[in-house]
Amino acid sequence: MTSSPILAAADEASPTMDIYRQLRGLIVSGQLGANERLPTVRQTASDLGVAAGTVAKAYKMLEHEGLVVTRTAAGTRVAESAAVLPASVMRRIRELVVEASASGADPDDVVNVLRVVWRTDAGG
Repeated sequence: MTSSPILAAADEASPTMDIYRQLRGLIVSGQLGANERLPTVRQTASDLGVAAGTVAKAYKMLEHEGLVVTRTAAGTRVAESAAVLPASVMRRIRELVVEASASGADPDDVVNVLRVVWRTDAGG
């Protein structure tokens, strides 16, 4: 893990969920690989300007999902079994981001539409 922050500033409305979603995205996209160490809770809190408890909650949510493993001496690391999206899915997501950005679409709108389409087309 580099010493520079890996996350964008947390959303003030729900910083715990924002941190959780950002880290989850980095893990499932493969940008954070198996056994890669996450910054300490204190370091992440300092980088993002939030309370350590906020970051700790996000880390616990990731741990509950099995995406990270926390050990006293080893810190928090990406789990060996963390699910990574297939390369073909990542490629299409990147293409979508490029096209949506070029058209001036709002990222939140794109994500919300994706969720609706997913629920509708995938039956979920």
